[in-house]
Amino acid sequence: MQRRTFAMSAALLTGAAALAVTTTPASAQAAKVKVGFMLPYTGTYAALGNAIENGFRLYVDEQGGKLGGREIEYVKVDDESEPSKATDNVNKLIKRDNVDVLVGTVHSGVATAMAKAAKDSNTLLIVPNGGADAITGPMCGVNIFRSSFSNWQPAYAMGEVAAKKGAKKAVTITWNYAAGTESTNGFKESFEKGGGTVVKALNLPFPGVEFQALLTEIAATRPDVVYAFFAGGGAVKFVKDYAAAGLNRSIPLYGPGFLTDGTLDAQGDAAQGMYTTLHYADGLNTPRDNAFRLAYAKTYKLQPDVYAVQGYDAAQMLAIGLKATGGDVSKKPEFAAAIEKAKIDSPRGTFTISRAHNPVQDIYLRKVVGKENKLDGIAIKGLSDPARGCRS
Repeated sequence: MQRRTFAMSAALLTGAAALAVTTTPASAQAAKVKVGFMLPYTGTYAALGNAIENGFRLYVDEQGGKLGGREIEYVKVDDESEPSKATDNVNKLIKRDNVDVLVGTVHSGVATAMAKAAKDSNTLLIVPNGGADAITGPMCGVNIFRSSFSNWQPAYAMGEVAAKKGAKKAVTITWNYAAGTESTNGFKESFEKGGGTVVKALNLPFPGVEFQALLTEIAATRPDVVYAFFAGGGAVKFVKDYAAAGLNRSIPLYGPGFLTDGTLDAQGDAAQGMYTTLHYADGLNTPRDNAFRLAYAKTYKLQPDVYAVQGYDAAQMLAIGLKATGGDVSKKPEFAAAIEKAKIDSPRGTFTISRAHNPVQDIYLRKVVGKENKLDGIAIKGLSDPARGCRS
């Protein structure tokens, strides 16, 4: 009797062990994909961070809360747009929260620190804004992607536009940080290629908004055009101060679209008639964009901007990778190969991803009309970042 009981118990244990072996992979696959948002939720860029998260969540909700067959769980960290805190903040998500995917951020300096941490830990990273050229340049990697732009792209397009409009002398102005430097350099590259000259490059510390002395210098220099890189609250203040100084009546103010995206309500009349270049515009009037704009407005009671589009497309890219890998985030080469082959059906228009994992996309010329950045044409079609330094 004891021997029979022992045999039955052994059989039960063996069966349980076999059951554990066969069910572990299935239960692992059913686990949620943990997405770590590291975005600015306070400060100058707070509205931008919220728009990115809104766009991302909208796409996931449209798929029934699942991507690649797996539910999505969110963890959030406020990056405060502070590069000195970036490494500690991103490690909260990687080491403390054990996220599967990082999504962030806006500030190029913070995004660069995120890319380094992602590369060191082999964590998937999708950058939904920060345009630091290095991320898809020297720091490019199989696990790092961008759903937005490089700082070079809209800037290079605007330099070409300004030269074609006949401008010969330009002044550039920006915050003294990576995004500003790379943007003004991109403008200078194409503007001078088109026969123009950047006669002065002005800057001030981020996120300073004391522009008066620099505006006086612009007035004294009397260029044909000013190219400015600012975003968020800084963009509002600069555009209003530029108009208040009367400069907009004699010296056209150009910039990448961040100068006016998400800021037109606050800028008011000061922004009217301004030209900017970006990979998104109001009035594209395509079925895809119209559906996105309606869904976003219904869900959040807000009009979407480029930041919402970039968040939405970050989720689309994650969905493509997860579908190709059966929801397994550890299959980095297969994840990357799927995104590299994809044509992404974005509200901005269909785009592809380069070998360096940066969008290859149309850059639009937009004109501020009322409270919209209205489409005024295509500045450059299918512009690919040169990805200088990428060895991928």
